[in-house]
Amino acid sequence: MGRKRSIPWIYRWSRPIIGAIAIAGAILTAYLTITKLMGGEVECSADGGASCSGVLNSEYATVFGLPLSLFGCLAYISMAVFALSPLLVNSDTSKKLRKDIENWTWLLLLAGSTAMAVFSGYLMYVLAFKIQAVCYYCIGSALFALSMLILTILGRDWEDIGQIFFTGIIVAVMTLVGTLGVYANVNNPDLAANPEVEVVDADGMIKIPLAKGDPKPPKGWEITTNSEAAEIALAKHLTAIGAEKYGAFWCPHCYEQKQLFGEEAFKEVNYVECANLANPRQQSSACRQAGITSYPTWKINGKLYPGTQTLQELAKLSDYQGEQTFKYKLR
Repeated sequence: MGRKRSIPWIYRWSRPIIGAIAIAGAILTAYLTITKLMGGEVECSADGGASCSGVLNSEYATVFGLPLSLFGCLAYISMAVFALSPLLVNSDTSKKLRKDIENWTWLLLLAGSTAMAVFSGYLMYVLAFKIQAVCYYCIGSALFALSMLILTILGRDWEDIGQIFFTGIIVAVMTLVGTLGVYANVNNPDLAANPEVEVVDADGMIKIPLAKGDPKPPKGWEITTNSEAAEIALAKHLTAIGAEKYGAFWCPHCYEQKQLFGEEAFKEVNYVECANLANPRQQSSACRQAGITSYPTWKINGKLYPGTQTLQELAKLSDYQGEQTFKYKLR
């Protein structure tokens, strides 16, 4: 009587390992998403966090007006479900059901991990050649995606190797085409060069135009909004009481703050540039000494207020009593 062939360890443990990686990725991207939506800055040891913040606040980090990390979180959750769901089915009582679920979820794991690996590969290209910065969160997520793809391919005895190549190629091409389409405006600034038409909302205010293209040191994106008397008066009041605005030229949220004031008014603001212009990934000594940990941050009457502030909020914080018919609002 022959000996029963032993099952390779990777066949037995591939699904739990993929599930663990997916759960870790979901936690990571959930943290980035919550931080982004709350207007905070991520914790990162690289250059005081400037590099991570610059990457995660770039145009590449937003898709359809939502944080890219949100879509990443949903993808990781899906991968965890695909990997672990067959393990919840009792193989003794529902052997056929479990077998069917395993077969389908292996295909879903292959498609999902391929798509995530291709998309992550594109983001690594952007990181290295477009943004030219270091983001440990992004690199970690890319390694997670690649690990899941490798484990999916090696983690079972695929009866038809051609199935792997056919599915992988189709999914990879579709993912790459979709990715290039999503980032078409970012990669080709000429497509987004037309100025936005100002639309006055019911409250009489205009939503500020967002940043387009790459920021240019030392001033970053060009301010495209115009100031009126209320914005200029508030800016002069803030400077008169010693208020300071800390920011970095590459920070989109700092640009939003500038757009709220308009070009003329922002010239009156006491602005402190925190990006070391010789090496934008590093924070200037003045901002480190001031205890600045995120951009933008306002210092008003000795207190720090992180995040983009509406002009109404700045008026309240600074006890401004003048005209408050401000023109612009956040999107």
